[in-house]
Amino acid sequence: MKRFTSKTIRGRQITSPVLKEIRQTIDENWKLGRTAISRILCENWDWRQNNGQLKAMACRDLLLRLEREGYITLPPRIHNNNNQKRCNWSFDLFDKIDTQPIIGRIDQFTHIRLDMVRGSHKEKLWDYLIDQYHYLGYTQIVGSYLKYLIFINNQLAACVGWGSAAWKVGCRDRFIGWNTQQRKNNLSGIANNVRFLILPWVDVKHFASKALALSARVLPGDWYHAFSQQLVLVETFVDRSRFVGTCYRAANWIYLGDTKGSSKSGASYQHHGIIKSVFVYPLDRHFKRRLCQ
Repeated sequence: MKRFTSKTIRGRQITSPVLKEIRQTIDENWKLGRTAISRILCENWDWRQNNGQLKAMACRDLLLRLEREGYITLPPRIHNNNNQKRCNWSFDLFDKIDTQPIIGRIDQFTHIRLDMVRGSHKEKLWDYLIDQYHYLGYTQIVGSYLKYLIFINNQLAACVGWGSAAWKVGCRDRFIGWNTQQRKNNLSGIANNVRFLILPWVDVKHFASKALALSARVLPGDWYHAFSQQLVLVETFVDRSRFVGTCYRAANWIYLGDTKGSSKSGASYQHHGIIKSVFVYPLDRHFKRRLCQ
């Protein structure tokens, strides 16, 4: 193993004694696999989110970074990483989806319903629809997340997903006006619209902006109930090569600028060349003051 100097990863300081503890935990639980080791370390450190859940994904990232830098060796993956592949679904579970065309204007429909499906039997339906019909497909949402199915007159019409905010976005951070410490302390006040899908059998004018508005309206209460975090702003990133963000503009989201075409990978950033437009929507008129506390 290479020589170690103290460092901070995911907000947690790793000293030589902590690294020794990590190595010992890996050795003692090698056969249980990476997920179990992450959970055990979180429990030993009492490393938890605001809602009390273990920071298992953050711990997995911490361990992977230490392994990439040559400080530890993790056991082999029990399951191959298939995030970039299409999932294998039990199609018979979803063969009763009503795909009859829904056509018209939004004011012609009397009832729009949002179902928050995280933790329910409908969450797999959300995953399936995203995997089949969204151009990015299904990948696990890292960190805190909520998923919604949206119905028009009781017929399934759209999917919306929210996740944890991006760690660092130049135009967003300048718009808020916070410094690095304020961003670290208050980033949990922002959620990211990670997926938005109008299903292919839906052609209803103004439905997309209506769905976004309704989702943003119910999100703060659901998010606080799930994670004990008060949201004051939401954000999203729109691939400029595919979309212009019309529905976000129609729903009064604010365009801030474009990304540089890079994404975070471990402790560094990698350039992928996909430029995305950044939109935000305030949930509280004092959002800047709250985020800059």
